[in-house]
Amino acid sequence: MADELAETLQQQLERYGITRFDEVALRQALEQHTTTYTLIKLAEWPARRWKCHYRLMMKDSMYDAQSVPEAYAMGLLALLEAVVEDQDRH
Repeated sequence: MADELAETLQQQLERYGITRFDEVALRQALEQHTTTYTLIKLAEWPARRWKCHYRLMMKDSMYDAQSVPEAYAMGLLALLEAVVEDQDRH
């Protein structure tokens, strides 16, 4: 299935208690951790050039992905890792 997440990405999210990997569940989890983001479906030529179909922009970061769930998962993972890093500093 094209929208299925890579097993390594699923395992990384499971460390943070994320166990549902469908598009809606990942979007809802992402929205719990950020107030704004932009998801763009790339046109044909940029998709070929950048070898991805979706781009998630959030704060000052961009995440290129092959599917919507993958884009949400990548952004969510980055946010969760940032929270843990921030907690470790304090």
